[in-house]
Amino acid sequence: MAMNKAFTFRIKNICFDENYQPSENTRITTNFANLARGESRQENLRNTLRMIDNRFNNLAYWDNPSGDRYSVNLEIISVEMGVDTQDGSEVFPLIEILKTNIIDKKTGERIDGIAGNNFSSYVRDYDFSVLLPEHNNNKSTFSTPDDFGDLHGKLFKCFVNSDVYKENFNKPPVICISASSSKTYHRTENRHPILGVEYQQNESSSTDQYFEKMGLQVRFFMPPNSSAPLAFYFLGDLLLDYTNLELIGTISTMETFQKIYRPEIYNANSSAGKVYQPSLKNQDYSLTQIVYDRVERSQLAIKQGKFAEERFIKPYKSILEQWADNCAL
Repeated sequence: MAMNKAFTFRIKNICFDENYQPSENTRITTNFANLARGESRQENLRNTLRMIDNRFNNLAYWDNPSGDRYSVNLEIISVEMGVDTQDGSEVFPLIEILKTNIIDKKTGERIDGIAGNNFSSYVRDYDFSVLLPEHNNNKSTFSTPDDFGDLHGKLFKCFVNSDVYKENFNKPPVICISASSSKTYHRTENRHPILGVEYQQNESSSTDQYFEKMGLQVRFFMPPNSSAPLAFYFLGDLLLDYTNLELIGTISTMETFQKIYRPEIYNANSSAGKVYQPSLKNQDYSLTQIVYDRVERSQLAIKQGKFAEERFIKPYKSILEQWADNCAL
């Protein structure tokens, strides 16, 4: 079955600002939706946006003597997938990403940033929170199924190669997440003026392998004045394909979220050394002014994985398998 006959993509945009209210289809554990809940929601959002702007101006210091030239506007991009069936068309929320837009207050220019940054996916929740535990149930050694991540990877590549993506975004996505706490990283002599010093890991993680099936490769950089390296997943050439301001938009946004959600690593009071292993057990760190329920956030991923299984994987299993078998991506 041809992909364009079975599936169609549709994009919805919503501004992420201090008035942001998560939509019904938004995964409630996403970095942005999780902040916009509870009594502290507006203060959380205001503080987060201030942290992003401050970090951006810290990195974009040239021709910026007051450190307030730039502001970052964020759009939440929700990608829905229409599935054609004999009974009509069903719509499933597939992924959510962030798009950065940079406002130069000196010139009044609005500069396109990078799409991607944060990455949320119901199917990935299903793979890691439902499928993987079931596969390893009652087994003495951990392993992944042979086809683990295949379907998700093909769906992602199909979206990135689609006309819908190309009509809305000028460049391929970059996804920026935390480094794996189970791996060791070694500092190299390679240094980029914006991304900072490069680290290399001792072996690839299950996340790296999962993102590789999405067509993405990874490099690890610790930006100036950061506590730990970030993982950048990308297509093409990370250092040549994007401008300094585009990269700063991604760093300032995603480092802020990591400081909030993983302060033990990204808001640590000392920086990564030549040989570094991130640890969530580190006690020498500072908390941000952001309030959220950490335990609830981890529990919800399982519920969202079940949602994907019941609403998407099981109902469309035959269509998905037929498409995946014939997919040339």
